[in-house]
Amino acid sequence: MVTITGKATPAGECPQCWQHAHDPRAHRGLGPRQDCPQCVDHMRNGHPTIVPKKKSSWW
Repeated sequence: MVTITGKATPAGECPQCWQHAHDPRAHRGLGPRQDCPQCVDHMRNGHPTIVPKKKSSWW
């Protein structure tokens, strides 16, 4: 999945968390010390989607 930043979300990461951590536009409308409602919901309810990792070929 490619986010607004143009970088693909790495395997094992949540696309929303990745975007909010690396795209300054995600929190642009918030005031100082104001929580992002999407991030708060994410912290309380967990990650709905995680980019799958490649299967390990060790065994």
